[in-house]
Amino acid sequence: MQDITLKPTTLRSAIAEGMLFLPPETVAMVRNGEVKKGDVAECSRIAGLMGLKKTWELLPHCHPLAVLDASLDITTRDEGLHVKALVRTIASTGVEMEALTAVNIALLCAYDMLKPHAPAEAMRMGDIKLAQKKGGKTQYNRKTRVGRAAIIVLSDSVAAGSKPDTAGASVRDGLEHAGFEIAAYEVLPDEPVQLRERVQHWVGQKVECIITVGGTGLGPRDKTIEALQGLIDTDLPGFMETARAFGQARTPYAMLSRGIAGVAGGSFIATFPGSRKGAEETLAAVLPGLVHLIEVYRAQHSVAHEGGYQ
Repeated sequence: MQDITLKPTTLRSAIAEGMLFLPPETVAMVRNGEVKKGDVAECSRIAGLMGLKKTWELLPHCHPLAVLDASLDITTRDEGLHVKALVRTIASTGVEMEALTAVNIALLCAYDMLKPHAPAEAMRMGDIKLAQKKGGKTQYNRKTRVGRAAIIVLSDSVAAGSKPDTAGASVRDGLEHAGFEIAAYEVLPDEPVQLRERVQHWVGQKVECIITVGGTGLGPRDKTIEALQGLIDTDLPGFMETARAFGQARTPYAMLSRGIAGVAGGSFIATFPGSRKGAEETLAAVLPGLVHLIEVYRAQHSVAHEGGYQ
């Protein structure tokens, strides 16, 4: 199965539909309640609900999901039976396969109940399709068409050359993959004055996104928060609250991060933890909001200025 451990959970829904085409005399039997095996619509509805819960057992690449809402609507039309399935959950992956499975199982159940009443050549399942899908990357964009980013790594050992940087490089690569132009990738020692000067420089350059990596913990040299707190004009606490909640679901130590985020001048600033895992999880958690923030501000102020959020 595909690794979805870094995908954020969102409300996801899918609607699928399909038809069982029938001869007119069989449709009349369904409408008149003359089918020997009972109520076709109700039995098929229950079968579809049972089937969708087994999707992950039937399809090898589907993840087990807690389905939080599901309904099937089965209507009799002149040309046959129409099945429509709605499935919803809050998860890291979508439920389109559950909705399609529900439709197929419901149609098979109806076919089984009606095959004594119609010749095989007159019965056909078809028009099975995904009608709607919401949630995840189809709704919450994780790529931007605009925006420059500066990544500043804070680490005495990396700056001294005694340790390779993996966390900052991972953030850089992740932002580049998301469509950002990388304006800078710098490594500094844990010196608050130097850090503040470099962040002020990139704010002055109207770089839309400035990410610092490291210095958010409780060590005596972890002074990133103290260095940047006074620079931020508008706090955006939801960014790092989201990152900590995302990380906490994966490690019990995410609560120890003191990371902050906000807008300074015309730039978004966020302070990521210095471990590669922590940095990757933070980026995964905040990227949809970050892309949305940048694109909304760009759209609102594209005529007023050349960059940033002023």
